[in-house]
Amino acid sequence: MLPNHAPYVIAEQFGMLEELYPGRIDLGLGRAPGTDQQTLGRALRRDPRAAENFPQDVQELQAWLSNESPLPGVTAMPGYDTNVPLIILGSSMFGASLAAQLGLPYAFASHFAPQHLEQATAYYRENYQPSERHPEPYCIAAVNVTAADTEEDAKRQTTVVHRNRVRAFMGRQGKQLSDDQLDTVVNSYQGRQITDMLRYTAEGTGEQVAEYLENFRTTAQADELMISLQAGSHEEVGRSMEILAEAWN
Repeated sequence: MLPNHAPYVIAEQFGMLEELYPGRIDLGLGRAPGTDQQTLGRALRRDPRAAENFPQDVQELQAWLSNESPLPGVTAMPGYDTNVPLIILGSSMFGASLAAQLGLPYAFASHFAPQHLEQATAYYRENYQPSERHPEPYCIAAVNVTAADTEEDAKRQTTVVHRNRVRAFMGRQGKQLSDDQLDTVVNSYQGRQITDMLRYTAEGTGEQVAEYLENFRTTAQADELMISLQAGSHEEVGRSMEILAEAWN
């Protein structure tokens, strides 16, 4: 999340990673703080208004990672001429517009912010301005996956995931809920708003999940899918990954 860090620092950090693992590093850039305002301001000592400079920060970072320093006599080391691939992350039209304008790949966070997925990806493709490194648009869409050995077990795990999501949201507001209270909130309008954030979820057996992902990729106009595994336990996450790998080749 670039607004919380100086472009020069990011260039050195990810330049180091690129030197250690050549060709394996991608850098996602988003303007959201990635945390609450208290953590941002008091713990990280960052100005929330820094997000206003996000477009300029992206371009400056590109320069630090290239062989053309934005400041004469100053070089990001490591980072110089590594050209770490940059991807704009977003959940609104702002990210789609910026990625199209700068000729960069774009990743939409539809796994938790589904509202503008189709509108944003369509705009990105229609308004894309080719760059030297990326002559064609490249779009990534995020999607949740809950894969299980049976359809019934996948539905059970989805219920657990939804309950955990609602409990976490209430916890951020300082509300600790009993199981009975949680049931009430989950079935309320507020609860449905929270769980609807996970509407793009491939749920079911391997075959059902694979079919959903194929349709989702077409609908989202995505070149690549970013998978967020959602399950009832750590062990079920592992099993979900195995099922997805077998079904998705």
